[in-house]
Amino acid sequence: MRKLALVLVCVGTVVGLFSCGKKEPSGPKKLTIAVIPKGTTHVFWKSVEAGAKKAGTELDVNIIWKGPLKESDRADQIKLVEQFVAEGVDGIVLAPLDFEALARPVQSAMERNIPVVVFDSALRGEPGKDFISFVATNNRKGGQMAGEQLAKLLNDKGKVVLLRYAVGSASTEEREAGFLEVMKKKSGITMLVENRYGGATVGEAKNESMKLIDQLKEADGVFCPNESSTLGMLGALRDNDLAGKIIFVGFDATPPLVDALRQGHIKALVAQDPTRMGHEGVQTIVSHLKGQSVPPVVDTGVRLVTPESLNDPEMKRFLGQE
Repeated sequence: MRKLALVLVCVGTVVGLFSCGKKEPSGPKKLTIAVIPKGTTHVFWKSVEAGAKKAGTELDVNIIWKGPLKESDRADQIKLVEQFVAEGVDGIVLAPLDFEALARPVQSAMERNIPVVVFDSALRGEPGKDFISFVATNNRKGGQMAGEQLAKLLNDKGKVVLLRYAVGSASTEEREAGFLEVMKKKSGITMLVENRYGGATVGEAKNESMKLIDQLKEADGVFCPNESSTLGMLGALRDNDLAGKIIFVGFDATPPLVDALRQGHIKALVAQDPTRMGHEGVQTIVSHLKGQSVPPVVDTGVRLVTPESLNDPEMKRFLGQE
């Protein structure tokens, strides 16, 4: 009997061990969404990341955030799209560096049943057909707002410099086009510079701005279409004792630019809502993956920030100051 009892104990122990090692059926696999920005260093993209990850937490999905170090590295961004397609992520949220260059990788992803939501900057193709949706600022409207404000501050007369961002960047090209539409309707305004590009980084934009110092000394107004070009131009104006002496309208409302607005070195900023953009991008791709209908275009809004509006409670909330 003692031997039988011992055998039964041993058998029970072995069965117990196998039972403990057996995996119980788990719930549905969490969705994995790759979010690919144009770059990862500017404050703007860090705000987009915060919005995307907040949505990931709320929706209980995995967010992979990865983008090129430089906003001029189209080849690296294409590789990232191809990498995530090969890895079989459930969906991609992409801010394309180039209107044309990223179209083929996105088409390839869609053909392999990996849906893509484009955000921030447009891509060749039709939203809702060639990719799931386009989530972005109305960039042409933002450029027009900048132009109207600069013209107002100049009393519709004077000489103006436009420092562009980069060739192929659809978002900034739309802003530049909207700005020039307004400028060219003003008979009293002359464009001194309108076809110079600042480049992908603050340092490059400052270097290009320094090359324009002779024109800037002659100018009455300046416009730059994104965070890096605005910061680069601001640095050049400060280094040459021109900050505050030229009517300067910039784009994006990061803390250093808002500080410059308070100091009078910038007269107005056109502000996007990057946190909302990141959140809406993830929300849209997840809704689509769950079989819900999504709009082909989601407008995340644009606002004009002036020294006078900085104290408005609504503007403080928008800028994250409350």
